[in-house]
Amino acid sequence: MRKPDEIASANKQCWEKLVKEGVGCTRPYLELDVEAFRAYREGEADALPEPCSDDPANRIAMAQARGKDVLCLGAGGGQQSALFGLLGANVTVLDLCEGQLAGDRTAAAHYGYEVTAIQGDMRDLPALPHGSFDIVYGTGTCYIPDVCQVFAGVGRVLRTAGIYRADFMNSATEFVDRTDWDGVGYRITRPYAQRERCRPDGAMEFRNYLGEVFTGLLDAGFEISRVCEPFDELPQAHAEPGSYAHWRAFIGGGFTVIARKR
Repeated sequence: MRKPDEIASANKQCWEKLVKEGVGCTRPYLELDVEAFRAYREGEADALPEPCSDDPANRIAMAQARGKDVLCLGAGGGQQSALFGLLGANVTVLDLCEGQLAGDRTAAAHYGYEVTAIQGDMRDLPALPHGSFDIVYGTGTCYIPDVCQVFAGVGRVLRTAGIYRADFMNSATEFVDRTDWDGVGYRITRPYAQRERCRPDGAMEFRNYLGEVFTGLLDAGFEISRVCEPFDELPQAHAEPGSYAHWRAFIGGGFTVIARKR
């Protein structure tokens, strides 16, 4: 594994702090309906259990997970790994943050499945064997300055026809924050040409343009099967301007790509 650079060090420090604060995406899923997962895993139920079924991209990636080798890439925290583990997959997690990996170990011990947890940078996957995974569940690309580095590594570790499910931010609203509410809307205050920024919490974020994402996937040997863009309903009266729910209703967040290795 490569020695952590400024980017990895800053983002690791930020996420270790977020784990200590207990923010939502750092808390492992410990209250899943084990019987519902068992029923689906054993073919006694046709519908994926919640929360697998909440996202169309997840439904594609998780529908046939039983017995598959799955890499949760930059997706530590004991959430995605718990879903795959209960679906009967062989799960490996790679994440920068040791606190996040602790969540994956906690979920595995709680439900009684095995997990391999590796602390590392998603830009650097030499420790993972060539063609060793059927599914890669990727997230956190907003912390990567060049997503093509990630695509190359994923392409190497995926088997032919393997699925790469990856989250991306909308490049147009990448740097729009909840604090950018001005009473009427969320302001875009940074030029579209600005590729990077240091967040107030110390994390380093990067704008990955749409052409880089889609052309990069094609050049790395993937074919794009689906593009999913989940969005919330219109803001409810109780959603406070500047809150996460209100911000997400206006900004939408990002999109998810399902790609297959050619």
